[in-house]
Amino acid sequence: MNIDDWKSQIKRGTLEFCILLMIKQRTSYGYEIINTLEEYPILAAKESTIYPLLRRLLKEEYISSSWQESSEGLPPRKYYSITDKGLEYISAMSDEWNNLLNAIRKIKGE
Repeated sequence: MNIDDWKSQIKRGTLEFCILLMIKQRTSYGYEIINTLEEYPILAAKESTIYPLLRRLLKEEYISSSWQESSEGLPPRKYYSITDKGLEYISAMSDEWNNLLNAIRKIKGE
């Protein structure tokens, strides 16, 4: 396995967590989420990855969606917001994330 394969594995495991954290901070639409993730190259993902993930999170009721009119004659946008179930999921994910980081720190001798 090369470093790009390893980074891909890391990304798969953390992308959902990061998207939920972003939506928790503020209601967002898909393209906005994609653009924000592009600020962090290890998390950057294409529409073909993000939109199916958002659909799954909707189906699992971790997020909800609503259509909102855009300004300047643009088509309406589908905005995503966190649900109570999503907040519980983020809390559980945060605990596991912290456990993982602590284990890695110990293994590294930090």
